[in-house]
Amino acid sequence: MRKLLKNASKAKRLFLKSSLSASVITIAIGAGFLTPMRALATWNEAAFKTNNLPTAIKSALGSDLSEASNKITIKAPDIAENGTLVPVTVSSSLEDVSAITLFSEKNNAPLVAQFELDKDCDAFIATRIKMNMTSNVIAIVTAKGKHYSTRKEVKVTLGGCGA
Repeated sequence: MRKLLKNASKAKRLFLKSSLSASVITIAIGAGFLTPMRALATWNEAAFKTNNLPTAIKSALGSDLSEASNKITIKAPDIAENGTLVPVTVSSSLEDVSAITLFSEKNNAPLVAQFELDKDCDAFIATRIKMNMTSNVIAIVTAKGKHYSTRKEVKVTLGGCGA
């Protein structure tokens, strides 16, 4: 009986702590102290839903023109055994990078991801992407208002986008 009362007391304390924490968080959100404004992702529907690479680039970046650059490095496997999880990292030694955008050339929706970077951030992203079939992964880096690009072919042995 004593053990049952002890467990009930612990449960009551846990419930009160949880309720208090939830109340404080709710009040902070309502007061505007906890607003994840910078972390909220925007949805560029036109860019993500097109199945044409030049249209996706233009929708995502405002222009389909980019200059090839050796100051951008894509690290991805030469052969991906499974297209559903292809690890990709992109880094750049360009100055004042404001965005890194990834495309997979032969995906049904070529735009894979777009990362907006703060001026104090390193020009580096790491993610995993889906690839439908063997194709180029294209990284376009926006720096000082201009677009620079590089590409790397990844061979996919098992498709990931609906295959």
